[in-house]
Amino acid sequence: MDLRSKLLDPGDTALLYGTTPPRAGTAEDAVRQAADKLAARLAPLPIDGIVVYDIQDETGRTESPRPFPFAGTVDPRDYALRLGRPTIVYKALGSMDEPAWRAWLAETAPKHALVSVVGRPTSGVKYALPLSRAIRIAAEHCTVGGVVIAERHTAERSEAARLLAKGIEGCGYFISQTVYHAAATERLLADYLRDCRGAGVKPRRIVLTFSPVGREKTMAFLAWLGVRIPAETSRAILGAAIPLAKSIEICRDNLRRILDHPYARDIPLGINVESVSINRDEIDASIDLLHALGEVIDNRGR
Repeated sequence: MDLRSKLLDPGDTALLYGTTPPRAGTAEDAVRQAADKLAARLAPLPIDGIVVYDIQDETGRTESPRPFPFAGTVDPRDYALRLGRPTIVYKALGSMDEPAWRAWLAETAPKHALVSVVGRPTSGVKYALPLSRAIRIAAEHCTVGGVVIAERHTAERSEAARLLAKGIEGCGYFISQTVYHAAATERLLADYLRDCRGAGVKPRRIVLTFSPVGREKTMAFLAWLGVRIPAETSRAILGAAIPLAKSIEICRDNLRRILDHPYARDIPLGINVESVSINRDEIDASIDLLHALGEVIDNRGR
């Protein structure tokens, strides 16, 4: 079964690995070497595909200083083609207008069947191309996905309602922000299923993202991105004899908690493991985390 079919089949589970392309301006030989190295690292893993991110400068989203300086990357579409596996390509809309978006899609669709659309980091600003319109247009060209952030599901702003609307607009699946606070995801999934039932539509696949963390600076970067890491979780990881092993344990326990609810029988779920770090130990730990979460999925229902 190809990745698109797997994502859209509610009876199956998708296991993905997320990566960010090398920095913009990286020499061609170095880009090729990075892709070859990643492909070799992932070759023995039982993953269904690779998520290739498109990053954007999110300084407008928060007043907190960015822990690491922003740097653009090589085109995710080009990098994805080097990896030798099925891919989902992210695309941040930025300041694109509708003609530019249609041109990008026409150029992309022949080579990439799966595209995840990322909105703008700053809310309350009127853009030439609204996200809802961009999703509807993208659905004419490819299988389109969206982003889900459990932390913004509040009484004042329902992320569940946003998921429902995006699904109606054309999103066939969603990939979450990194999960370190299981309770937020549990509430979101329960409310999303309730809203889908109320609207008489089937839930779209929700791919849950997890990432290992073993350093205070890496944790600060995740927090800057909007990931909620409870204080007790932060202390448990950074105070552990082997912080990365502790973070993997916590991610595994969070996944078990999330799956231990009735909604897990009705919402197609999936797993995405990423590393937001350039440190070798944290990158290696992402492979260990993928195996650990894969075991949780394999043991589900036993």
